[in-house]
Amino acid sequence: MAKPTIGVGVIGYGLMGRVHTYAWRTIPLLYNGEPCNIKLVGVCDVNEQAAEAGREQAGFFFRTTDYREVVHHPEVQVVDICVPNRWHGEIIREALQAGKHVYCEKPLAYSYEEAKELAALARDAAKRGVKVQVVSEYRFFPATMKAKELAQSGFIGRLFHFRGCYLHSGYIDPNRPLEWRLRKEIIGGGVLVDLGPHLLDLMLWLLEGVDEPVAVCGMTETFIKERPLPEDPSKKAPVEVDDAASALIRFKSGALGYVEFSRVATGTEDELRFEIHGDKGAMAFNLMEPNWLWVFDRTQPPSDWGFKKLSTVQKYPPPAAYPSPKFTLGWMRSHVHAQFCFLDAIVNDKPAKPDFDDALKVHELMEAIYRSAQSGNWVSLPLEQ
Repeated sequence: MAKPTIGVGVIGYGLMGRVHTYAWRTIPLLYNGEPCNIKLVGVCDVNEQAAEAGREQAGFFFRTTDYREVVHHPEVQVVDICVPNRWHGEIIREALQAGKHVYCEKPLAYSYEEAKELAALARDAAKRGVKVQVVSEYRFFPATMKAKELAQSGFIGRLFHFRGCYLHSGYIDPNRPLEWRLRKEIIGGGVLVDLGPHLLDLMLWLLEGVDEPVAVCGMTETFIKERPLPEDPSKKAPVEVDDAASALIRFKSGALGYVEFSRVATGTEDELRFEIHGDKGAMAFNLMEPNWLWVFDRTQPPSDWGFKKLSTVQKYPPPAAYPSPKFTLGWMRSHVHAQFCFLDAIVNDKPAKPDFDDALKVHELMEAIYRSAQSGNWVSLPLEQ
């Protein structure tokens, strides 16, 4: 049978728009043409020069500054949303109403309330065969997929601790302008909204069926209280979002968790780390060393105890065809695999994961941490509806 052709429209051609476009173009090579033919139909950006760059550099058929032209184009089946959080909701609503599959950058929505609405819309659209997926690309590294496999197999046993952090250092300079990621009216929060979804999604995914959070106690801090305006650096405006956030987590079993996020962690680059400790085993991962998963197997004789370094490198599940499993992993590869899995879900009518309900759980955790930070009290999960 002839392979279907899936038309893709990318909305937002900044950093992530380029990353996603790279992945759409790369999938046919890495997966030997599976699962479908991919046609780059339209690219949209409010900046006309950026939109034109997408057309020229990536080979989209047309470019526009109006996302509706992409959403409603008859050859577009997948709407890929790479714009700031504030505008996710209106594009998602338009796309779902038009019957288009939606691939959306994290976080799903501007707020927890909006995330509940969008998740409900996606459930309704699923009855019409519409697929949705949120970009949580760190699920798609071989090392994290191996960690998931081990966690689900009972390798860690009874959970004692989950410990994780996601640290950047790009906002230490007080002269960095008040860009969109520092504007609450655009992003909805600070580092917790920017980096938090990645680690929180990993935690929920890895521990699915093992344990679940039932309460959080959070803290946030804004260290640099004002920043220069991009349009006039001689003027400054107050910063209303957090530079750093952390939270204690209590799980249903009584296990303890700790998560930390910062964009002012001096000396870090892209430091996503987690450790999971149980009565039978432990696991550890660091994004800066993505080719390895560290494991400790306490069921072995004490003479064999010690953390062991599993080589996960490029060992993706079939039908990944290129490059060889022995070669070192690059950051872009997780995006490629995430987008391949979304296409595979569309073509072969499989569940697309993480979906909007998964994203809603992340929003609920972020909302609980913010509420706790504001009140100074523990906040129970699930939140009252």
